[in-house]
Amino acid sequence: VQLQESGGGLVHTGDSLRLSCSASGGAFSNDFSDRAMGWFRRFPGTERQFVAAIYLSNTYYADSVKGRFTISRDDAKNTVYLRSDTLLPEDTAVYYCAGQGNHGSFLHPERTYEYGFWGLGTQVTVSE
Repeated sequence: VQLQESGGGLVHTGDSLRLSCSASGGAFSNDFSDRAMGWFRRFPGTERQFVAAIYLSNTYYADSVKGRFTISRDDAKNTVYLRSDTLLPEDTAVYYCAGQGNHGSFLHPERTYEYGFWGLGTQVTVSE
């Protein structure tokens, strides 16, 4: 299973950006629509922090991004997106895509143990 992020880069405060994560390989891509998908980010010197997740028709957001970020998915393309229309310098981080490892309940979207597959990350830098 491979999760490949794209869309990161250098932007200015207030700019919009859309990250994409495409899933391929194994049974994961065959039942992608049944899997929860999430986005996490890591600031320098810290652990990964939850940003957003989507499971079936439900979406979940960290308080720090609620109202500014939107997670969505295109199951026909095995792809999940994270869009922000109001980026701030404090959003500068490496953003990681994550996929649910096992079928079934998805009780804690903010916890890394809910996810069994991870991308390598894409850097987002927001300048003032």
